[in-house]
Amino acid sequence: MSGTVAAILTDIEGTTTPIAFVHTTLFPFAAARLGDFLAAHAADPAVAAILAEVRALAPGVDPLAALRGWMAADAKVTPLKTLQGLIWADGYASGALTATLYPDVAPALRRWAAAGRRLAVYSSGSIAAQRLLFGHSDAGDLTGLFSGWFDTTTGAKRDAASYRAIAAALGLPAAAILFLSDVTAELDAAVAAGLRACQLVRAQDGTQPGTAHPVAADFDGVADLFGL
Repeated sequence: MSGTVAAILTDIEGTTTPIAFVHTTLFPFAAARLGDFLAAHAADPAVAAILAEVRALAPGVDPLAALRGWMAADAKVTPLKTLQGLIWADGYASGALTATLYPDVAPALRRWAAAGRRLAVYSSGSIAAQRLLFGHSDAGDLTGLFSGWFDTTTGAKRDAASYRAIAAALGLPAAAILFLSDVTAELDAAVAAGLRACQLVRAQDGTQPGTAHPVAADFDGVADLFGL
């Protein structure tokens, strides 16, 4: 693939991290502890602000019920994602959680960073949750490799405006940024904003390749395709 890649923007679930870890470890961990966590921390300013946002988004609904409903639907709702991040922080701090990465991810990220390429994350999980995952991974603390963190406060991942905002925040031409994701609609939005894109098709996750974007089975394949 021609053209210089100055920055790599990566999704998490299905791209750097197995879908199974997110859906069978992280989500159930937060769901099982949600009620007790709110009971213990409802007066904390950060949690009180989350609950106020929940009430604004779901007026007349008990916040706990609203949060449980959003969890069950895997809704990309900012206060839910922020709260999940707080619950996961407790789990990582206690050692109950360690984030699983695909084995090719950390070596590639370290190579790309050492070569002077900027790395950034764009996930529907909160920025706090992103930092926790990469800070407590089975490959060690990788947070120092990244210079940008983006979540749903930037915008929806299937909206081209979100990727234009990320390019502006990184201070780079959109065409110099390569976005990695397993989701075709996200890649479509990135390309519409002028970014380059590659779909990760991880065999263990059963991802189905699209037709409009380059496809790689892992980060080594990305490196081969784009000369990284």
